[in-house]
Amino acid sequence: MSGGDDTSAIPVRLEDFAGPARRALDPEVWDFVAGGSGEELTMAANRSALDRIRLVPRVLSGTGACDTSAELPGGRAALPVAVAPMAYQRLLHPEGELATARAAAAAGVPFTLSTLSSVPVEEVTALGGVTWFQLYCQRDPEATAALVRRAEEAGCAALMVTVDVPVMGRRLRDLRNGFALPPGVAAAHLDPAGARRAAERRAGTCAVAEHTAESFARALGWDELARLRDLTGLPLIVKGILDPGDAAIAASVGADAVVVSNHGGRQLDGAVASADMLPAVREAVPPSCRLLLDSGIRGGTDVLKALALGADGVLLGRPVLWGLAADGEDGVARVLGLLEAELRSALELSGCATPAEAPWLTALGAGR
Repeated sequence: MSGGDDTSAIPVRLEDFAGPARRALDPEVWDFVAGGSGEELTMAANRSALDRIRLVPRVLSGTGACDTSAELPGGRAALPVAVAPMAYQRLLHPEGELATARAAAAAGVPFTLSTLSSVPVEEVTALGGVTWFQLYCQRDPEATAALVRRAEEAGCAALMVTVDVPVMGRRLRDLRNGFALPPGVAAAHLDPAGARRAAERRAGTCAVAEHTAESFARALGWDELARLRDLTGLPLIVKGILDPGDAAIAASVGADAVVVSNHGGRQLDGAVASADMLPAVREAVPPSCRLLLDSGIRGGTDVLKALALGADGVLLGRPVLWGLAADGEDGVARVLGLLEAELRSALELSGCATPAEAPWLTALGAGR
């Protein structure tokens, strides 16, 4: 489905939530959520890559009821899925990240809270679910260390550092719209003065991009990742890797998990699809390093494809925001419930009793 048009009054697939979400949001907010960078070639490639993959199911496997649970960083989850880190969720619903986190907790999956969350980490972890904290390293190393300590003290189960945003990609929809945050929505973990600047609208600019350019470290190297590893005892997840060599270095520095991701097509336009790099990255890192796929997941069969290609799990992004915009916590709960039903069906039809058996499947078409 393209453009979020409804095909049914009752959602029967994740993309059925896109239409109601688009109708619920101001056009500029929809563009902020839905858009990619440049001509959005990489965003389209993410879907093309997953659509191209074909699985060879196994039969007479003796599989009965499937167990969808899986081991992820920080513990076992009901699905091999975590909610991806996504900024400023109060743009979509007044409860923002709180609504999403409650739905994730009820579904038994980790919720990843962004550095650019519109709700403080302490309020999210107080809900009792499994929370991972996504970190953008700051220009001031002490500010970075303070964010790590804050996440630890709040009770986060893992730390996810994003490494593919030296600067924010040129997101043409936001530039055309002169996108800025409305009153009442701000980055809860960053300098309030910068948040005020992020609310300034100027033609041909994106205030959010200008704010992050002021705040984020632009010249990160592997030594910074090593220092971050020394700074925390939490499981360390490195998000935003596509090159197998980079994945191998991340594992050698001490990453507990790597997220193969092109940021949902929102950074370098023309970058390779995440799914196409998954097999090579799996070969490059040791089995002890867990592998997650991000960018383009739209259903349970996509999750199974990722598992068959060597991932331990996936991050689910935009569909969660569609559910949030459409119906708050209940909308996110329905998105995650549909994903669980789709994955359970896909596992059973492929002859897999658990997600751990998916690598036995033959997957054709990846990396072409």
